[in-house]
Amino acid sequence: MDVAAYLDRIGYSGSTEPTAETLCRLHRAHMLTVPFENLDIALHRAILLDRDKFINKIVRERRGGFCYELNGAFAALLEELGFEVTLLSARVPRQDGSESPEFDHLTLRVDLEEPWLADVGFGDFILEPLRLRVDLEQKQDAGVFRIREADGDLHIEKLQANGEPAEQYRFTLQPRRLEEFSGMCHFHQTSPESPFTRKSLCSLATPGGRITILERKLIETQNGRRQERELASDEEWKRLLRQKFGVILPNVDA
Repeated sequence: MDVAAYLDRIGYSGSTEPTAETLCRLHRAHMLTVPFENLDIALHRAILLDRDKFINKIVRERRGGFCYELNGAFAALLEELGFEVTLLSARVPRQDGSESPEFDHLTLRVDLEEPWLADVGFGDFILEPLRLRVDLEQKQDAGVFRIREADGDLHIEKLQANGEPAEQYRFTLQPRRLEEFSGMCHFHQTSPESPFTRKSLCSLATPGGRITILERKLIETQNGRRQERELASDEEWKRLLRQKFGVILPNVDA
């Protein structure tokens, strides 16, 4: 891997020593520069579970991706820098109260003096990694998060303004291999039941909020204030992808 090119892609120029401080700074830099997006799925371009392809897409093509790509590439970067990284499988709650299958989401455990949970591939989520401690409330710019244990699993919750927890996903600490996620990676690209085949999305964290293009709607949140508007044309869609996210889709008829 060309580590220097990856660090340049995320605008990172600090220490690369495998410490908690470095991990937090790398994580934040990644979240603020590499979008969560499913544009290849909308364009029917196959996504293969290949770390080299993930890295090429993010670094050389200056694109984003979804969880398998983003966390797969970030894990590779961390390992190159000397971090101990373990792939973990997570299950996401559905609107009907059920949960998605195993391998629905890929997240990362990073072991330093204490274990951390890193995740740059869950969209509007943590900006920095979480200490992998149960029942510890952890406040950061993106909100207050807590990990609890129940039914043999670990559950990540985001505390709402009223203090009520909203579960983000549940996971175990069983180590996984990238190829184990292949079935769900295929499902999310092809099944009409996948949220990624229903709507195109490109979303990026900003220092004070988030900017998202959902289908042909621009949504901007800044310091808790949300604004949204419909895009006037496909040309505006492509222009904003380029201007707001640095995403260029050559030879695409929108």
